[in-house]
Amino acid sequence: MASTQTQSDRLNRLKNASVITTAIDATVEIAKGRRKTGLLLLGAAALSSRVPGVGTAASVLLRIYRRLR
Repeated sequence: MASTQTQSDRLNRLKNASVITTAIDATVEIAKGRRKTGLLLLGAAALSSRVPGVGTAASVLLRIYRRLR
């Protein structure tokens, strides 16, 4: 039973870390003057609290888009 709770704690921490890093990416984008992408990432961070991985996926896709552009 302790193992299940430990796994749950790890998943919650990982989920929270994803939300926080996406929110930090959004803040950096807004500070650089990229308001639209910053708001997009901020929305992705909010959605990521419900759907794990959305914020990370949005961040990675934006980076790929910028490299290919």
